[in-house]
Amino acid sequence: MTSSGTRPACRKLPRCLPGLTLLWLGSIAAAAELRDVEVERDEDRYRLVSEAWFAASPEDMYRVLSNYDLFEEFSSAFVEARNIEPDEQGRPRYFARTEGCVLLFCKSFVRRGHLELEPHSEIVAIADPAVSDFKYCHERWRLMREGDGTLLIYTFEMEPGFWVPPVIGPYVIMRTLRAEGRDAIDRIEALAQGREPKR
Repeated sequence: MTSSGTRPACRKLPRCLPGLTLLWLGSIAAAAELRDVEVERDEDRYRLVSEAWFAASPEDMYRVLSNYDLFEEFSSAFVEARNIEPDEQGRPRYFARTEGCVLLFCKSFVRRGHLELEPHSEIVAIADPAVSDFKYCHERWRLMREGDGTLLIYTFEMEPGFWVPPVIGPYVIMRTLRAEGRDAIDRIEALAQGREPKR
């Protein structure tokens, strides 16, 4: 269900990768754990919620995740990403361009928007549909100290403003959302630990 509460219940897909995944980077053990990923689709709107644990402090995780200049290090899907000048209200803003393909249909997707920040605990990125390729795009990172590291709850909800091929298109979008989250966690942890991410 969306924040408006007007849509029918989402059709849930089976959970992907429940439990523990131990990732290793070079000769240094990276303790990032992807605990859960759920992807839902409700008509044209998609929602991903993931839970992961990182061997880094909330302060270091916040430093990395609130800096769009680093996003190209997270995933090869990011072709361009950067911080841009604040808006009229003084809110920090971001620009991100990703690329993806559905069958033979390939497209570049642009997001521009602003950030709402609670230092070391929450980051919210809200895209402006007037200058983005999405009718709606909202991301939220919640950072909570757990043991010697950080528990990250990530929520990504979006509605494309572009044509999606019927039948296979929605399936590919959901599969891609899952895969990109799995691929990014070790790189994010490396950056938070001050190490070079493994390519």
